[in-house]
Amino acid sequence: MLQLPLASPGARLKELIAKDTLIMPGVFNAISAVSAHKSGAEALYLSGAGITNTNLGVPDIALATQTEFAQVASYVTQVAPLPVISDADTGFGQSLNVMRTVIEMERSGLAGIHLEDQVNPKRCGHLDGKSVISADDMAGKIRAAVDSKRDPSFWIIARTDARGVEGLEAAIERAKRYVDSGASGIFPEGLTTEEEFAAFRSAIEAPLMANMTEFGKTPIISAARFKELGYEMVIYPMTAFRVMLKAIDECYTELLRTGTQEGILPRMRTRAELYEAIEYEAYDAKDRRWATDEGGGMKDQG
Repeated sequence: MLQLPLASPGARLKELIAKDTLIMPGVFNAISAVSAHKSGAEALYLSGAGITNTNLGVPDIALATQTEFAQVASYVTQVAPLPVISDADTGFGQSLNVMRTVIEMERSGLAGIHLEDQVNPKRCGHLDGKSVISADDMAGKIRAAVDSKRDPSFWIIARTDARGVEGLEAAIERAKRYVDSGASGIFPEGLTTEEEFAAFRSAIEAPLMANMTEFGKTPIISAARFKELGYEMVIYPMTAFRVMLKAIDECYTELLRTGTQEGILPRMRTRAELYEAIEYEAYDAKDRRWATDEGGGMKDQG
């Protein structure tokens, strides 16, 4: 049901990670957020690749804009009353651009964002050929982000892609610098072993976010293991998207081959199941109540 976003989602996220390692399913639009929420998720991760692939049908190479990210974020937070951390790429520019990014993303109802230290246009964090900006420049972006937020609990998570460019130790040193500059947490991208994740935990006191994506440089590690390693948040950015895309491909292929959807029916959500998920009857009930003034609202006194 459409509603205002949580009043202080960043504070709620802090409460959740204090209890346990938080599994954050990746979502990419409003209906995926509804599904994750109704499946029992306590917090969500809004994937930049998901936004870009879904809405533009192009690679995650900084072709989606800051306003497109913020718009999708606002859709998500209005239908899923959960803390949501969103990808914000490189902040869509330099420090002044980061300022506007934080203002717009916080206004959309998010619990926070993460900013990465790649050169723009960025690349997927699990591809080779990345470049990173200087630690000084990234520290400046973090300071701009922290200064620009209104809610003190709004998260500014610093992602470093330096592991694949400068090596593990350099990435850890960058992370320390980012925490000193005000980052709420650290997202080390492109780590290749459990030992590397453990090294970050040993060196960094701030909350850590682990990216458990598929088919990348990181082996499949369970949330239980990340808990043992001391990580507060585990994101699964494109898991549902990849499952969905395979299902869509199979659907179109069979439909075009057979000329009927009869064989696909068992794999579908029914009309009734869809309407239940999007709370169709609740919207009708609200509309009827407002039309008949059954809600006891104030009448025109003129």
